[in-house]
Parts: sequence; C-alpha cells; structure tokens
Amino acid sequence: MPQQEQLTDLLKSLIRQPSVVGSEHSFFRVLQRELEERGAKVTWYEGLLVAQGNRPSSAFFSAHIDRHGLICTGPNEFQYAAFVAGNRSDLLGNSVSEKLMMKIVDRFKAVEVMAYEPWSGAYRGKGVITNAYVCEFRSNLIFEVDGLEHLVAGTPVAFSDRLSIRDDLFSGQLDNVLTAAHLVHLYSLGFQGTAFFTAQEESGSSWRFLLEWFRRFGGATDRLVVVDTSPYPDRESADQQDVILRRRDANAAFNPETTDRLERLCLELGISYGFKDAYIEEKNLQAAKLGKEAQSIGSTEMGRIIAASNGFVQGTTLQIPTTGYHTMEESASQKSCEAFTRLLLRLAKVGIAHDQADKNSR
Repeated sequence: MPQQEQLTDLLKSLIRQPSVVGSEHSFFRVLQRELEERGAKVTWYEGLLVAQGNRPSSAFFSAHIDRHGLICTGPNEFQYAAFVAGNRSDLLGNSVSEKLMMKIVDRFKAVEVMAYEPWSGAYRGKGVITNAYVCEFRSNLIFEVDGLEHLVAGTPVAFSDRLSIRDDLFSGQLDNVLTAAHLVHLYSLGFQGTAFFTAQEESGSSWRFLLEWFRRFGGATDRLVVVDTSPYPDRESADQQDVILRRRDANAAFNPETTDRLERLCLELGISYGFKDAYIEEKNLQAAKLGKEAQSIGSTEMGRIIAASNGFVQGTTLQIPTTGYHTMEESASQKSCEAFTRLLLRLAKVGIAHDQADKNSR
C-alpha cells in the first residue's frame, strides 16, 4: 500500500532526528520542512509548531514531539533531561521519587547516544551509556557516558535510534514520534485542518504552549484531539484493540461528545477500540483483591489543558497501543497505525464533501 509505505519512510526519517525534551528546536526545523513540502502553512511559537491547511478550523489535532534523553550538567556528567526540564532535579523537595528513579536507572545501560546542538541539530559526537546511579547527596539520577567527555553543560544528548520493522511491528523510541509522523502524513492525504506539535510534554509543560495559542487566536474549543502512544504490559493486551480512547485521566474528565464521536466512528469503520481509563480501573479492582497497590489512571496533555484552562479548551485523546514504554524497543502494530490513520481522516472529514464552508476558517 503506497500510503503506508510513505508513512513508513517518513517515520524512518523522523526517528533518526534528535528531539530531547527541552531541546526540540532542531526537530521543529525538520518538521517545518516536511509540512511545507506537503502544502501546510507553518508558524512557530515558543514550544509550539502550528501547521494549517485551507480549512484550519475543520479539525484540531495535537501531538507532542519531545522524546526522552539526557542533558550534560557538568564535566562528563549527564542527567535525565525530563527531570531537568521539569525543574525536578533541585534540592528543595521537588525532586523525582526514588521509585521512579530506580525504575529508570537500568533502562538505558549500554545504549548508544549522540550529542547535538539544540537549535541547528549539528552533530556534537557519539558515546555509550556505561553507568547510571542515584546520587545520594543530591537525590538525583546521574548517567556516565563514554565518548562525550568534551561536552559542555547544557548540551542535549539523544538516544541513537532507528526504526525496526519486524513481524508487522514498528519498533524504536516511538513515544511520540509515531503519532507526530501520522499528523505530518495527513497533509499528504488531503488534510486541511490544524495540527499542533508541542514541546516538553515529557516534563509536563506542553499544555502551557497549547493553551496560550488558543487564548491568543483560537478561542474556546471542545474538539481538540490529542494523539499519542499508550503503554500496555505485553503484546497480548495491546493487541486486544486497534486504538485507545479515554473518558478521563488523573487530571480531568474529557469532553463526552467528542469522545462519543470517536467511539461512533470506530464502530462505523470496524475499528476495535478500548478505553484506557476503564482498563486501568479494572486492573485496580483485581489488584485490590490481592492486596496490591493501585496504579494511576495516568496523566495526559489533554487532561492537563482541560484542568488548567477550567474547560476553556476541551476534547479527548486518541492513542496507539504499544509495548516497551519509554524504551528503545517500544513497539506498535502496523495494523493499529493503519486504523489510526483511517480514523483521523474520517474525523477530519477528508474526502467527504461539506455542505458549506467552515464558518470559522481563518
């Protein structure tokens, strides 16, 4: 299928471009070129790239473009970039929990990395993570890297990555270059709405950039659809559905009309779906019976912006189920990706005649 091959080629290209949380400027430059080649009008704002077609109010989609990586914080010293970007590496009680640090500490050992200049993306060298440990004096996660001793503080270091395709699965550091690539590809398929690409989602800050745009230009909306990946513990549970919906997260309830519309479209298109909040709630009921700790229903860009804006900006999420969350082997099925594209196209009414022009088109 030519369209799927085009998406695959785009994803192969984008996943090779570094976009460490807090240092996304160079990736925005890459996105601008790809979007403009597909006919979109592109505008930069702080922490936000906005692409628009000829009917910008016909649909609003948002994907974050930052990925996990490291930041040089001193001579041959590196920290987890999301913690630094989110100001969670201080000594004032705002540091990351020990539980989270211990979860990450062994995740990237022996992983190859590359340093780059954050604005231009210029190459600054390559290395290998040799060790990671929690510094007892700073309550902080520290990485040691062989080969990047020459770097100065403030230099971002990305995990070296390339797309792997095997057994109908895309694999790599997919969160969230996967759905960002889908939004870029939509313009090749005739999409004329608005796509937002946000920075610093992994540090919990992306909603601020998005909300500022709506307050400045867009006015209130209940039709924003935030796209992302959604983690599952194994392929069996991930493959129970093609796409993931939500009615809420830990921050807020999502817009019920927009969520219901997505569910109706899934039924019309024969796309299997699951509600992530319901899935976690069921798991927590089972955990309670066994005396185990309950897990959070999760925090998303959509929930954060609804809560922070007091409902001024509303909508829902649409996600692709994956396994290997926040690793170099995160995997998503090509079947899910195809269903995801079909659903976005129907949601945006691409290829469907409109009775009248969009009254709010800018």
